[in-house]
Amino acid sequence: MTEKKKDLLFLGGLLLLLILFFWKILFTGKIISAPDIINEFYWGVLDIHQKGFAKLFDSNVFSAGWDVYVNGGSTAEGGGNATQMLFYIKLLFLLLPPPASVAWFIVLHLFFGAAGLYLFCRTIGASRIAAFLAALIFAIAPENASLINAGHVMKIATISFAPWAFYFLERGLLTRRLIFFLATAFFLALQFFNTHWQIAFYTCLCIGLYGVLRSVAILRNPEERKLFPFPKLLGMNVVVLVFFLSTVSMALLPLANWSQDTNRGVHSGANEGKGGLAREEAMSWSLPPEELGAFVIPGFFGLSRQEGGENPKNIACYYWGRMNFTQTVSYMGLLPWLLVPLPLIYRRNRYTWLATAAILGGVFFSMGKYTIFYNLLFDYFPGINRFRVPKMMMFIPVMGLGVLSALGLDLLLDLKTRETKEFKKYLIGVAALPVALVALLAVELVGRDYWINRFIEILSQPTRYQPQSEQLVMQRWLNLVTETGLSAGLAALFAAVFFAYRRGAVTIKLLPGLLLALFLADVGRIDGKFLFTIAVPEKSRMVKTPVLDFVARQASDQYRVLPMDGSDPMAYVAHKIPVVFTANAVQQRRWQEFLDNFNMGSSMPDILNVRYLIVARDQFEKEKAGLSAKFTPVFTSPDGTVVLESRTVLPKAWLVGTIAVVSSPNERLGVMQDPKLNLGQIALVETPSPIPLANPGAPATAAPGAVQVTRFEGERIDLDAQVATNAMLVLGEKYYRGWRAAVDGKETEIYPVDHVLRGIYLTPGKHRVEFTFDPTPFKIGKWLTLTSFAFFFIMLGREIWLKREGAAKN
Repeated sequence: MTEKKKDLLFLGGLLLLLILFFWKILFTGKIISAPDIINEFYWGVLDIHQKGFAKLFDSNVFSAGWDVYVNGGSTAEGGGNATQMLFYIKLLFLLLPPPASVAWFIVLHLFFGAAGLYLFCRTIGASRIAAFLAALIFAIAPENASLINAGHVMKIATISFAPWAFYFLERGLLTRRLIFFLATAFFLALQFFNTHWQIAFYTCLCIGLYGVLRSVAILRNPEERKLFPFPKLLGMNVVVLVFFLSTVSMALLPLANWSQDTNRGVHSGANEGKGGLAREEAMSWSLPPEELGAFVIPGFFGLSRQEGGENPKNIACYYWGRMNFTQTVSYMGLLPWLLVPLPLIYRRNRYTWLATAAILGGVFFSMGKYTIFYNLLFDYFPGINRFRVPKMMMFIPVMGLGVLSALGLDLLLDLKTRETKEFKKYLIGVAALPVALVALLAVELVGRDYWINRFIEILSQPTRYQPQSEQLVMQRWLNLVTETGLSAGLAALFAAVFFAYRRGAVTIKLLPGLLLALFLADVGRIDGKFLFTIAVPEKSRMVKTPVLDFVARQASDQYRVLPMDGSDPMAYVAHKIPVVFTANAVQQRRWQEFLDNFNMGSSMPDILNVRYLIVARDQFEKEKAGLSAKFTPVFTSPDGTVVLESRTVLPKAWLVGTIAVVSSPNERLGVMQDPKLNLGQIALVETPSPIPLANPGAPATAAPGAVQVTRFEGERIDLDAQVATNAMLVLGEKYYRGWRAAVDGKETEIYPVDHVLRGIYLTPGKHRVEFTFDPTPFKIGKWLTLTSFAFFFIMLGREIWLKREGAAKN
C-alpha cells in the first residue's frame, strides 16, 4: 500500500468516526435546536431542495443585486454573490433530504477542516496516528463542535478552510513551488466566500503572521536560505497576498465599498470618530480571565445558553459567567493539554513555537478588553475595530493545540522518551493535576458557605430565562462542584494510563487507542449537551396565514408592510411583499439613523410607501387614538391580528416644487418627526438646488406635475414624468451611491432627499427617467475574480501535466 493510500485510509476512518460521533443529528427526522437554523438557515435549505436542480442556476451571480423586499431595500453590492459560486453547497442540499442535510453540511465541513489539519501535521513530520488525533481535536473539541448549538452553520464552514490555508502555505515554504502559494491564496478566497468575514479576517491575520515568522526562520538558516533566497521568498509571499486579493475581489471590493457607510464603517463615528464599533460593543464577548479554568473544568461556569422553549435535559446549569451570554463552551478536552508539555520539553523547534504562539496569542486575543494586547490592536491595527466577539479567535488555539498534541503523542510513543529523567518529571506533573483538582474539590465542599457568600453577586445574577433565586445559586454551585469532581476523576484516569504505560503495563500499540477512547468519552459528554434536536417547526414562512393572504392579495411591490405584532418580517418577504425592517446587526448609517428617529405619526412612514401596518389586537386597542388619524383597520384575522391601511401613503415616486436645505443630520431628522410637516409637498435636501425651486413659506403654486413608474425591478426603475415647473422627483427608495440616473438618456446626479431617499431635479417638460444599479467595485471585482480562477486552474492543470510527464519518464 502506498503512503498516499495509507493517508486516505486514515482519513476514511476519521470520516466514519465523525459520522458515528454525530449520529444523533445526522440520522434523524428532527432539526438542530438552534434559533439561527430554525428561523433562518433551514428555510433556505428547504427552498433549495424543493426547487430541485434548477435552483443551481436560478441566481444571477454577476449582478450586484438590489433586494426591494428586505429592509426597505438592501444590498451588499454583490459582495455575497461569490457564495453562489460554491456549487457544492447547493448540490449537497439538493441531494440530501432536509432537515438532516443541515447536520450533514456541518459534519462534512468539520471533517474537511480536520482533514486539512491532518495533512498539515503529516507535512511537518507527525505520524499518521498523531495527525489523526490532531484532526479529531479540530472536529470534535467542544470549542468548535459546540458552534452547532449556536446554529452558526456558515461560521463552521468558514473555519473549516483555515487548516487548508496553513497546509498549502507550509507545503509551499518546504517545496518552494508556486502552485502551493497560489493554492494558499485560493483557499483563503474560498474561505472568504463562505461569508463569515470575521473568521476570514482572523485567518488572514494569522496566515500573514505565520508567513512572516516562517520566512524569518528560513532566512536565519544558511542552508535553507541558500535553497530559498530572499528575493524568491519575498516574491512567493507577495504572490499569496496579490493572488488572494485578486481572487477574492468579487467579494472584497464591493464589501469594502459597502461597509464605508454602515454603522461600523469609517463614517459611523461610533469608535470615537474613527469609524468602526464603539469600544465597549467591539469588545463584547471577551473571554473573562477566570474562564480559563473552563479549559480544564468544562462546566465551571455552566454550559450553553438557555433558550426560550424546550431545552436539553442533560444540562444541569446554564452559562452564568461575565459575558452577556454564550451559546458555546471553551473546552477543548483534557488530553490535548496533557500532551502539550512533551514537545515543549523534547522538541522545541519552529513548529512547536508556532503552535505555542497560536495557543497563547489566540487566547490573549480572545480575552479582548481584559488585556492591554487587544486594546492596542483595537486602537492601532486596521480592521480590528470593525468586529465584536474577540472570543471568535478561539479556532486558532484549537488548531495550535491539535498540532502540539500530535507532536506530543509521537514523543509519548517514542520508547527513548519514556526512559528519560525528563519524562519522569513530566509524569509527576500529570499526576499533580488530579491531586490539584481533588484539593480544589475539597476546598469547595468544606468552604461551601464561605465561597457562596463570597461570590453571591455573580452566582445569583439572573439571565433572560432564569430569575434571581436561592435555587439558582444552589443549582450553579452544585454544578460547579460536580464538574470539578468529574474533571478530577478524568484526570486521574489519564494519569493512571500514563503511569501504566511508563511501567509497561500498557503497550505502545494499546496506548493510542486508550487515549483516544478517553478523549472521545471526555468531549462526547460535553458535545452531547450541544447536539439537541427538536421536531421540525410546522409553521413555514411559505404557509400563508390569513394576514399574509390578505396582504398578498392587496399589496403591490411598490408599497411596503410594517409588521408590528412581533411576527417574522421574512414571512412577508418570502411571499414577495416588501417590508420596512428586518433585523440586521450591520445597517447603512443613514438608514439606522432614520430608524432610530422613526415616528409613526409623521410623514416618515408615508415616504417609505408604508401601506399596511400589522398590529396585535391589544396593541391596536391601546394605540387606536394615535393611529386613527393616519390608519384605518381593513382586516382582522381569527387570532386577532389587525391590518391597518394608511390613508396618507405616498406612491413610489412623486414630484415636489418646494425644497428646504437642512444640512445637519440631527436637525433634519428632528424636522421630519413633526406630524404637521407634509413630506409629499416639500423635500428636505442637504445642498442648494442647481435650479430655481420654491422655498418653504413661498406662495402656493400649481402642482409641479405628475410621474408614473413604468418599470420596477431590483436593479432597474423607469419612470415617465410630466413636469409643469422646476421640480424635484423623489423616489421612495433608499439613497445609495451605487445607483445611477439618466434623464432622457443623459446621466444626471442623484441627491439624498429626506435623509434616506433619492431624488433628481427636473425642468419643465416630458421626461424619461431611468435608475440603474450597477456599482463599479462589483464590476471590477467580478472580472478580477474570474481571471484569477482561470489562472489558478490553468496553473493547476500545468502542475498535473508536469507531474504525469515526470512519472512517465521514471
